[in-house]
Amino acid sequence: MRTARTSSSLREATVAPRRTPAHPSAGPASSTGVPPAEPHRARLLRYVLRLTSGDAHRAEDIVQETMLRAWLSWDRCTHQDDEHRQAWLFTVARNLAVDAHRRERCIPVGAVPEPLLTRPAGTDIADNVVNRHVIAQAMARLSLEHREVLARVHLGDESGEDTARALGVPKGTVKSRTHYALRALRREVMAA
Repeated sequence: MRTARTSSSLREATVAPRRTPAHPSAGPASSTGVPPAEPHRARLLRYVLRLTSGDAHRAEDIVQETMLRAWLSWDRCTHQDDEHRQAWLFTVARNLAVDAHRRERCIPVGAVPEPLLTRPAGTDIADNVVNRHVIAQAMARLSLEHREVLARVHLGDESGEDTARALGVPKGTVKSRTHYALRALRREVMAA
């Protein structure tokens, strides 16, 4: 029958670190208790730093995850030489870096408030003031007939028939004046 440990005996108990079994192909590092992938840590960290654009914290996290995966599966690749193991480490690290980059790029739905996802409807206020000033000056340089047609059709949002009736001219004349007025307005704005 098993007896229950008291809390004081739990505090006194020590947990021995897991040591990797000594493999003849693993070299002297595993016989000293150092994980066999540890000699590759410095080169791996330099490589991952390049992949993470110099972000040391993210690079260290990726190297730690790579070393953990190596520690868990290193004994499965005892038949491979050190060069193949190192290539495996670099491949795992690259894949982890790519996964981290993809995770950072995506924005979870609902994480950003809706107003921040859309651009403001209008342009900058200063741009609006400048544009209105330029158009007002260009309109002032147009003939009276052209100004009147543009004001009614484009600013007043009147139809061609309503404008023709108000001005007492045929509908075709309104179309013609609108066309030539817009052409003259573009020329004046480009000259400004």
